[in-house]
Amino acid sequence: MKNILLLEDLPQIRTWLKSLVMEVFPNAEISESARVHDALGLVSALRFDLALVDLGLPDGSGVDVVTALREQQPEAQSVVVTIHDDDEHLFPALQAGAYGYILKEQPRELITEQLQRISQGEPPLSPSIARRVIAYFAAQAKPQAPLMPHVQLTERESEVLLRVAKGFTLPEIGVQLNLSRHTIADYVKQIYRKLNVSSRAEAALEAQRLGLFGRSR
Repeated sequence: MKNILLLEDLPQIRTWLKSLVMEVFPNAEISESARVHDALGLVSALRFDLALVDLGLPDGSGVDVVTALREQQPEAQSVVVTIHDDDEHLFPALQAGAYGYILKEQPRELITEQLQRISQGEPPLSPSIARRVIAYFAAQAKPQAPLMPHVQLTERESEVLLRVAKGFTLPEIGVQLNLSRHTIADYVKQIYRKLNVSSRAEAALEAQRLGLFGRSR
């Protein structure tokens, strides 16, 4: 990651987040903002690889910045870093294009690990957020939701998809299935390609549609 946008209005939290970013991406150029208006100006003027975005700002919602990045810089990845773990904040952010969703109250080492996943091609989702996404899609799914006939996953791919949807990391899935992390990563890429998805949230929805949560594993 070369250029990173950090949107956080509280100075002490912004300093803390910046230290985390510098630890994970030591060579990155970091642009800081405390307001949505200023962040939107930076998005228009500079190119970013990654944006860490708070949601509740003095002059609006960080979702506006996520949306602007998706529209103006689709190659950039937006990750929400917030205290809000409710559906009213989570799903609008994901729908706007957020690549990940991290809760601030987690231990520093866990947030650092989640940020490291970005370079490994894994969307950073706090475990409780991954569970909330699964619960939401399970509640929204129709009882007789049809399977997608054009999608044919192998038994192993189904096992990997189920664990991805449940929020397990690639190393954790590797331990559970007695496979290397790199092998699991290859499975995930193949599954995402087959299902035409690009995030854990979308994978969770497809796992629900495919009826994987009702299987015994």
